[in-house]
Amino acid sequence: MEFTAKQIAELIQGTIEGNENAKVNSFAKIEEGHDGAISFLSNPKYTHYIYETKSSVVLINKDVELEHQVTTTLIRVENAYECVAHLLQIYESMKPKKQGINSLASISPSAKIGENCYVGAFAVIGDNAVIGDNTQIFPHACIGDNVTIGNNSIINANVSIYQGCKVGNRVTIHSGAVIGADGFGFAPTENGYDKMPQIGIVTIEDDVEIGANTCIDRSTMGSTYIRKGAKLDNLIQIAHNAEVGSNTVMAAQCGVAGSTKLGEWCMFGGQVGIAGHLHITDHTTVGAQAGITGSIKKEGLTIVGSPAIDAKTYMKSYAVYRRLSEMYTQLNEMKKEIDELKKK
Repeated sequence: MEFTAKQIAELIQGTIEGNENAKVNSFAKIEEGHDGAISFLSNPKYTHYIYETKSSVVLINKDVELEHQVTTTLIRVENAYECVAHLLQIYESMKPKKQGINSLASISPSAKIGENCYVGAFAVIGDNAVIGDNTQIFPHACIGDNVTIGNNSIINANVSIYQGCKVGNRVTIHSGAVIGADGFGFAPTENGYDKMPQIGIVTIEDDVEIGANTCIDRSTMGSTYIRKGAKLDNLIQIAHNAEVGSNTVMAAQCGVAGSTKLGEWCMFGGQVGIAGHLHITDHTTVGAQAGITGSIKKEGLTIVGSPAIDAKTYMKSYAVYRRLSEMYTQLNEMKKEIDELKKK
């Protein structure tokens, strides 16, 4: 697929500086640019590459002022990062999609498969499962009994979706993810721990993306929810009866304990740990490795640390913490002076 700078500018409402007939057929990072590639510049740290890149076209924000002339063709836009994401989506949508059912797939006679679907070799689809139109199920995926999956979803290789779970439209689940394993529920007794049966399900709403090897447990009763538009990175654990709000994003290795409700449009850095039975309100931002032990009720907070506190308070406290060794030495010296004064 090949496009001219003019065609690209029309797609993203950009303004061209340079050769409007410059042709591109691939994407490249600005520092690795080559003839025929389109790149983008959104981080000021990479500005120096604009003067030496070999890319044929570069997307750049309208407000960026360049100190020298460039040889590449520029397309100025309001937000270069958003525009390159839009172009990548268009590029991805134009790729031919797999269709057809491999003869080595195992599909229950009672399962319903929509139109234009793909089911790869050794994939398993259980009794009464329903697969929507244009959905792709890759090799070795296991779709349990009574599972429903909407239209235009992608279930990658080695994904396991346990019985009864519900997956919406345009959902992508990456390799190794497990949806609907039993929640971690055990009742202590004199003889050990009795398992609490987990009879609920997991509900994944539309436009969700779930990373590789992420695990989302089924609820004890009712459902664990991943709401519309949420994006979960790799290696995340969502416990039973938890809820991830719509358009909330979580980086790798986060853990959410049971029955905790996360609000909408929240952002969680890597390795954040969240205790159980809490409520995190909308638009909360949490720094990497934070530990949340109590509910967050005030909207729009940025919190860090463990236990997590307001980011500004944390930075002030950390400034003191960094000087503790020095302060300890000063305290000892003052104590000695006081002791000497008392003797006199």
